[in-house]
Amino acid sequence: MNKEFEPLFKPFNIGNLEVKNRIVMTSMGGTSIFGWMEPNHFDKEAANFLLERAKENVGLILPGIAPIRDILLNKWLYRGKGKFKKLKKFVDEFHKTGCKLFIQLTAGFGRSLAINDLMIKAIKHKWLGFILKPILNVDWLTMSASRTPNRWDNTCFSRPMTKKEINKIVEAFAKTSKYLKDAGVDGVEVHAVHEGYLLDQFTLKYCNMRTDEYGGSFENRYRFPVEIVKAIKNECGKDFPVSLRFSVISKTKDFQSGAMPGEKYHEVGRDLSEAKKAAKLFEESGYDMLNCDNGTYDAWYWAHPGPYMPHNCNLEDVKEIKKIVNIPIVCAGKMTPIVAANAIKNNEIDAMGVARQFLVDKEWVTKLINDRIDEIHPCIHCHNGCFNMAHYNGVGNDQTLSDNAGMARCALNPETMQSKKYKIIKTKTPKKVAIIGGGIGGMEAARVLAKRGHKPTIFEKSNKLGGVFNAAAAPDFKANDKWLLNWYQKEMVSNKIEVKLNTEISNINELNDFDDVIIATGSSPKKAPIPGFDKTIEAIDYLNNNKQVGKNVVIIGGGLSGCEIALDLFNKGKNPIIIESKNDLIAVRGVCLANSSYLRDFFKLHNVEIHLNSIVKQINDGSICIHDNLQNKDIEIKCDDIISCIGYLPNPLVDKKSKLVGDCYKVGNLKTVIWRAWDIAMKI
Repeated sequence: MNKEFEPLFKPFNIGNLEVKNRIVMTSMGGTSIFGWMEPNHFDKEAANFLLERAKENVGLILPGIAPIRDILLNKWLYRGKGKFKKLKKFVDEFHKTGCKLFIQLTAGFGRSLAINDLMIKAIKHKWLGFILKPILNVDWLTMSASRTPNRWDNTCFSRPMTKKEINKIVEAFAKTSKYLKDAGVDGVEVHAVHEGYLLDQFTLKYCNMRTDEYGGSFENRYRFPVEIVKAIKNECGKDFPVSLRFSVISKTKDFQSGAMPGEKYHEVGRDLSEAKKAAKLFEESGYDMLNCDNGTYDAWYWAHPGPYMPHNCNLEDVKEIKKIVNIPIVCAGKMTPIVAANAIKNNEIDAMGVARQFLVDKEWVTKLINDRIDEIHPCIHCHNGCFNMAHYNGVGNDQTLSDNAGMARCALNPETMQSKKYKIIKTKTPKKVAIIGGGIGGMEAARVLAKRGHKPTIFEKSNKLGGVFNAAAAPDFKANDKWLLNWYQKEMVSNKIEVKLNTEISNINELNDFDDVIIATGSSPKKAPIPGFDKTIEAIDYLNNNKQVGKNVVIIGGGLSGCEIALDLFNKGKNPIIIESKNDLIAVRGVCLANSSYLRDFFKLHNVEIHLNSIVKQINDGSICIHDNLQNKDIEIKCDDIISCIGYLPNPLVDKKSKLVGDCYKVGNLKTVIWRAWDIAMKI
């Protein structure tokens, strides 16, 4: 192991509990040991997920949040002893790995609950809410410290909690924790004075307007989480470890408005001064560890940093907390091992919190130990599989029920939390399989085929593998995308996959020597019937640096690709101008609000010119004419260049649906491409 990483692998103590190293797998919704969007039970899929990672040299693991009361059917978690008996057997097996296990218990969501269309109707129409209440009690799930607007639909409001409800939740934390202790669990984590969840809403001044003992003064606002830890300690004993998930600074300017890295702004939530005061209070009240980051759902990109956020984005603020408490401090948020190791060495934090890297590669810690860093399958922070709760103007949480129920799956690794559906099964009849196209879909199909014992050969017409993803990975903020491309290159070599570059297949009849053929020929850019459209630069040509642009650049299309190009242009000192026909940027399903809100907030802060509800009428030399549908008027915009980001159409070599992979089957994202590759490769 590289000596620079050694601080990560020294033990540390949480109270009297010794943890073998400084790597903490932090909670991810969906990896919940008692299930997620279903009545609570011992969840075998989550248990398998956790055990596999415990075997790979993790120090401490926290499963996904366990709601103290079920999201569906309203059952208290402490009701029903059967799941705790099953948990006891699991914990006994888990501890054989040397890893420690804390269970994260959540008080709830409040105004941060990602309400969908049905929930919005239940809030606005009391009769529907009453009918749904025995199954889905939206009123309970969204209740908060005060009447505050929901993050996902600001026309829906949380109702203030009663003191009786607060007391019931405190009691439930204590009762559940005792059952967990008796099951052999090493500790619990209270969720959370973090990310703007329910307990955090009590602590934050902009969310708490109460006038009773749970509002107003600092002591009153922080009373709820203090009562919880005291109740747990009273029930379980002072030596039973209790961690708190804690966001140091809220990074929030207002409801639905976050602060960018480096921005000067007025904090409406918790600033650093209050965070230090809170940390001391938590230590004095009995919390044994603070598991830290930054942000709220209004500034969600701090707690769930996407590709645009800097690595180690929360570290400098978390260091300040370490200075004033004597309990362990964990820091999470795109942490890199080398930076975390140095911070631990310098006594600036005690442990490194990592979440989504564990979804894509369960072995990444072992690979780090064994100097196999180039084999680590990297997380690219896309949130496409694990947390794809999308939101845009006029829509709440635009997410399929399947995705909501199946959070913590991974766009890059379908096996994660889907072990029954996606798995490598060795073939009894090896085949030679031709794959036409060396993009991500083609390479993933080849990889799965090779692991199953088949003999795949990739035919790629260009001089390198990667396809359109080479362009997608081009901006400076896509470092992990570039890492992913390098990983695929190594996978082709390690799996002995034959690759024929500069080889275009125009007729599959040329491949008679093969037993089967997979088509992965990608897509073609759309062309719009707009006068002068031929003057535009196609997005991929720009990203691949095939076309140079001037200072003022219009982007037609405000979807994810168009917005990422606008960000790239701005970072290069250009002046991007976005034209979008819809009423918001990135108004599509599948893009996590943590990612899309960063881009919207960035453009707002930097006054990037955006024309929503607008269509392009004509493109001229040096200008573009658009029609603003809201103002019902034409606008001419002077510009140097125009980039087209209006989308793509499938471009299969042949219409052989059963064996099409990637965008030539259906234009999508890495999740749809990679999962489809598995669907096809598993059947051959």
